[in-house]
Amino acid sequence: MMRKLVYLIAVVLCLVLSGCSWNIGGEPMKTADDNDVLSNLDVTKFEVTSEDLHAGIWDTAITNTAYGKDVSPALSWDPVDGADCYIIYMVDPTAKNWMHWKSNGVTDTDLEQGWASDDEYVGPYPPSGTHDYVVYVIALKESVSSIGGSFDSANADFAAIAKELNSDTGNILAYGVISGTYTHGDR
Repeated sequence: MMRKLVYLIAVVLCLVLSGCSWNIGGEPMKTADDNDVLSNLDVTKFEVTSEDLHAGIWDTAITNTAYGKDVSPALSWDPVDGADCYIIYMVDPTAKNWMHWKSNGVTDTDLEQGWASDDEYVGPYPPSGTHDYVVYVIALKESVSSIGGSFDSANADFAAIAKELNSDTGNILAYGVISGTYTHGDR
């Protein structure tokens, strides 16, 4: 009995000291990469960059706070061969996939800060604490007349909304994702 207890303590210490953790309920702990809800699509993934993201933190300028300008972040990516257009979503998975950005029919691949209109973008405004803000850029073979999701509102299943773009014909060619955080009260 004592030997089992010592072994159990050693395992727990090993996990703690190595930075690992486990959830008693059996679910794996979430990491930043877990925010990519489209990772199970069988399509190419491309890199999206932003000069408004530094060390994983979004600049205050993009926020809808007393310190921000409420402007969409600058985004850049390489054109995807065969893409007719791109869809852009920004969601906050910390707040039930609150949709902060919803643009359809995007053809540019270098977007300046403030590119999106007010009816397509509202900056992060976390009520408290630190929230994750994930931007998806989805390359489509053929444009669509409308895209799903409730703007400036919670969306129960964002992955299902984005996957609707794929249709039966495999309309999603590729996608890119960029993620950062913003903390309530940051300047």
